[in-house]
Amino acid sequence: MPIIGNLDVVLAKRKMSLTRLSEKVGITMSNLSILKKGKAKAIRFSTLDLLCKALNCQPGDILAFENPLDSEGS
Repeated sequence: MPIIGNLDVVLAKRKMSLTRLSEKVGITMSNLSILKKGKAKAIRFSTLDLLCKALNCQPGDILAFENPLDSEGS
């Protein structure tokens, strides 16, 4: 999948635990863990909004696009 989640990186930079983020945004630990591990198939804009507010970041800090064509050398 070309969309990569960087929640773990943002959390590390902010020195924030997943538990603390869960408390701040009101999202369960299991759902945040799915996002952190890159196993999520979708994310709501409202969830992204909560995460960005809690982490003081931009959506592009949490999500990145990895173009599969770039790795083919074309």
